[in-house]
Amino acid sequence: MILATNLSYTYPLSTKPALKDVTLSIGPGELILITGPTAAGKTTLCLALAGILQHEFGGTLAGHLSFLGRPIADYEGMSQLNQYISMVFDDADAQLIFTSVEEEIASGLETRLATTTERRERINHVMDLCEIAHLRERPPYALSGGQKQRVAIAAALAMDTQVLILDEPTSELDVRATGKIIEVLKGLKAEGKTVIVVDHSLEGYRGVADRVIELNHGKISRQGTFDELFPHTQGTLTALYEDPDLSPFLPPKLDPIIRIENVYHKYGNIAALNSVSISIFPGEFVALLGENGSGKTTLVKHLNGLLRPDTGIIKVLDLDATAEPVMTLVRHTGLVFQNPDTMLFADTVDEEIRFGLNNIQASDPDDRIKNVLTMVRLEEQEKTYPRHLSRGERQRLAVSCILAMEPEIIILDEPTTGLDEVESDRMMTLMKSLQNQGHTIIMVTHNMRIAEENAERIIVMKNGAVSGDYSNQRVKA
Repeated sequence: MILATNLSYTYPLSTKPALKDVTLSIGPGELILITGPTAAGKTTLCLALAGILQHEFGGTLAGHLSFLGRPIADYEGMSQLNQYISMVFDDADAQLIFTSVEEEIASGLETRLATTTERRERINHVMDLCEIAHLRERPPYALSGGQKQRVAIAAALAMDTQVLILDEPTSELDVRATGKIIEVLKGLKAEGKTVIVVDHSLEGYRGVADRVIELNHGKISRQGTFDELFPHTQGTLTALYEDPDLSPFLPPKLDPIIRIENVYHKYGNIAALNSVSISIFPGEFVALLGENGSGKTTLVKHLNGLLRPDTGIIKVLDLDATAEPVMTLVRHTGLVFQNPDTMLFADTVDEEIRFGLNNIQASDPDDRIKNVLTMVRLEEQEKTYPRHLSRGERQRLAVSCILAMEPEIIILDEPTTGLDEVESDRMMTLMKSLQNQGHTIIMVTHNMRIAEENAERIIVMKNGAVSGDYSNQRVKA
């Protein structure tokens, strides 16, 4: 069905190839898992297999790539290829453009299904599969990252194409939602669909993936069955972190750096935060856990003024976060967004970091930029266009933009999304180093391993409220 022979690709304005001599064959009804370290070329391979590189990106392509026995370059653009291939991108925001979830899913069906009844049945079916029927009328921009991912997956499923390509489809999903999506993919495979999945995490794919392709530095380094490549790796999903075997958190005899009391926040008629009260103390490393849509991101956006509570008290240092201007709050509270692409807009890495420093009128911007790029290992990328970086590199760039401003409080919303295990651990080493320098770290995550190994305190949210607050004594300050 898909055949690549000695496929190489270099992005426009780049001198380093993203793919090098890739040869592979994917047959009908296969479920292929593509994995490998950050910046290995996984996303680029997906874009090539979908025909997007050839018809949308430009750049330099060498070798052979065909779909159904026909060179992909010979198809009449993406409009023709989209009849056969659907793709879910690693950035869900880039795909969601309509004013409601239902419109988003319905948008591609008018030319595929003849009647309103057929379209309605298809929409309801994929909503039920992805467990998003309750989000039908919600605007996509108001959803959590995990909810957005499920909407993007549902929109792709609705197209009912022969081939489905998913780039990190579960990166922002909690364990339960991840298991559900993998079951959906397993069902598509049983129907004879060809499914290609990129994922850093191997959990859940043992017994599901027919074949695993491992990329490294743009090349296929290994391929085979799951058991052949990863005989000793965890291949099943672990349970959601709901009842940890930890002691209740006991507040120290210190004044809190953040004080949240009886905070409520609604999106329309939806209660996103329901009487939340938390105190966070100077120098803590706190992990905020919970299912998608539990209110984690909504809560942390209140700490730098991006959201204001309907009622309640929020004090950050001595500032009233319910009223202070955002520019005042961001000097003290830096937030790295769940999706780094929402933070990046400049033409170079250097300009990206410099923008925030100019806003706070930093006296030593050049030194700060040099220091933070070294900290996040992007020191040779200062003139690179940010969109040409890998997802993991863009994540590190977003972190560097915040670090350069030297806030007392650093908030990271899903900081390991798009990072392999090695990169994730490096990110956590950086955060621990910053904590040791006196910064307070708040991390929103659904990665239980990351939370358990790094955070001294774990706060669990459920349905917009705090359901647990624990001291993780296994981690030493």
